Amino acid sequence: MLDSLFNILYVDSPAQSAKFYQQLLELDPIEASATFALFVLPSGNKLGLWSRHTVEPSATPPGGSELAFAVPDKATVEQLYASWSERGVTVLQPPQVMDFGYTFTATDPDGHRLRVFWMQCLRLT
Repeated sequence: MLDSLFNILYVDSPAQSAKFYQQLLELDPIEASATFALFVLPSGNKLGLWSRHTVEPSATPPGGSELAFAVPDKATVEQLYASWSERGVTVLQPPQVMDFGYTFTATDPDGHRLRVFWMQCLRLT
């Protein structure tokens, strides 16, 4: 059985993107080079930032997927929305109720979509 614990985003500048995600995630990367940076999230999932100029085979443009962050409650959605907005993160969708739960959507400097959401049926600890 396969288990996906590693997400890789192709970015223009891994150093600039690492700085963005370091502030957003409040984590330091465990690896950082000119072409790649790596974060390990509290869940154990890993987020890699790979230079779109050096990835093999060549990468296609972003936009057809989202990096989603499940949070434990509605208040956390609101808190992160306020925090990210204060930091100048581009917000595509302010907090609102959708079919699956309470959510907002933002983008990173390379245009990757970032969704924060709370689903009442999820029990996060």
